[in-house]
Amino acid sequence: MSGPVAKSTIAQIEPYKAGKAKAAGFDKPIKISANENALGCSPAASQAYAALAHALHVYPDPQANALRDALAQNYSLEASQLIFGTGSDEIFSMACQAYLNPGDEMVQPQFAFAAWAIAARAAGANVISAPERDYTVDVDAMLAAITSRTRMMFVANPASPTGTFIPFADIRRLHGALPGNVLLVLDGAYAEFAEGRAEFDAGFELARNASNIIVTRTFSKLYGLAALRLGWGYASPVIIQTLNKIRLPFNASSGAQAAAIAALNDKDFSARSLARVDAGRAQLALFLTELGLAPLPAFANFVTVRVPASAPLTAPEIEGALAERGILVRGLQNYSMPDCLRITIGTEAEMQSLEQALRAILRA
Repeated sequence: MSGPVAKSTIAQIEPYKAGKAKAAGFDKPIKISANENALGCSPAASQAYAALAHALHVYPDPQANALRDALAQNYSLEASQLIFGTGSDEIFSMACQAYLNPGDEMVQPQFAFAAWAIAARAAGANVISAPERDYTVDVDAMLAAITSRTRMMFVANPASPTGTFIPFADIRRLHGALPGNVLLVLDGAYAEFAEGRAEFDAGFELARNASNIIVTRTFSKLYGLAALRLGWGYASPVIIQTLNKIRLPFNASSGAQAAAIAALNDKDFSARSLARVDAGRAQLALFLTELGLAPLPAFANFVTVRVPASAPLTAPEIEGALAERGILVRGLQNYSMPDCLRITIGTEAEMQSLEQALRAILRA
């Protein structure tokens, strides 16, 4: 007897592969493979989370009203135009579920966050990857990939796994050239690390006035709340109303909501986190260059580095040798970047250990 048959696009899905968390022989390896905050999270966020330990039997606020108001005030946004998810990933999934039909197409850059394709294929859509230029989103290639079946487009700025970014003028040009029935998802998971640059913009103003764009953000990176899985999005009232029809109830836990509010209010922790990334990113890129490696332009909380063919070891060999020393970095074979490694900015001590290990590995 045959069993149920899943949609044909499900067979095309490659399960998401997280960065490695274990190294043989090490109880606590240096984990700079998952783009986590090197400083942890705000002590105030930890306290806010712990304060709810006595109320685990109570359902969370399904509308996340206190957090909604805090975000609206922090970013000068309309509270009614916000939506929350179990990480940004759930918002991607909701958007694909709402706006993609079987046979539709989703366009993404060549080197794209894996969760996008998973969400699109789960909805029955086909995924089209547009070529990038020097590991950077190519707006013209993205527009050229649009067909009559295109209904959604994903772009992250800055991007992962590359860490590169494009000027907001290019985002505006991309959006302006999209057909009105194509939804642009602007993934801002790493936006805080690029803010302040002359050519960067988060896209909120564009999303406020457009009917076919949603900007997503996360509390996992800058705010260090990855374990609580909390993301949010901002879009037109129509898009938000549509997504809320399929959003599962109570998808943002009470602890996550409370910790997020505290994290938002702890400006000192955010500033220290950004300072650590700025300093560590510049130092790491310089060091990798001195070793003869080729770091990509870095605008997130990590550096992606290409290992040239002339290097004494390949990227997978370097990844393995580092793991043998208790240091975990992210190999990018599953992103079709087999000659690249992604290295999260860690603490000063972790970066020093990485430098010492890389010198020993490449000189040996």
